[in-house]
Amino acid sequence: MDRHTAAVVVAAAGAAAYAASKVHLALRGELGMPGFPASPEAYEVYDAVGGQLSNAAVGAVMVLLVLALLRPPARALWRLPLLVANGAGALLVGAGVATFAARATGLAPGLGEPAGSPAAWASLAVGAVWAAAWITAVVTTSAPRRP
Repeated sequence: MDRHTAAVVVAAAGAAAYAASKVHLALRGELGMPGFPASPEAYEVYDAVGGQLSNAAVGAVMVLLVLALLRPPARALWRLPLLVANGAGALLVGAGVATFAARATGLAPGLGEPAGSPAAWASLAVGAVWAAAWITAVVTTSAPRRP
């Protein structure tokens, strides 16, 4: 397996893990991320089940978006939007990981309580690997060779 394929597979697995974690939280009626519970006030404003299932659907779309990098379109007209969408997704996931890392370490107390559980650190590790793999998948995508 070459570096590009491995990066795509790891990034797709990260998106699938995100989607699965959101389904798990929805079934429990919880907001937030694993290891990062939402504030009690958030439950007054947001529907935990509907919100988390919506996030899970976004995760499923991310899986498909990343997997599309395995066979990118030959025409630049279609390949460029695919790369832009994937690049934006990867950068947003990276920004989310950085934000949750700031919360976990106590550098951003306005975002919530610092991490106090192994689940929080596991979520951050998975997110960091996911973002790195997704960025690698994007930058190693090339146009298909024509026969």
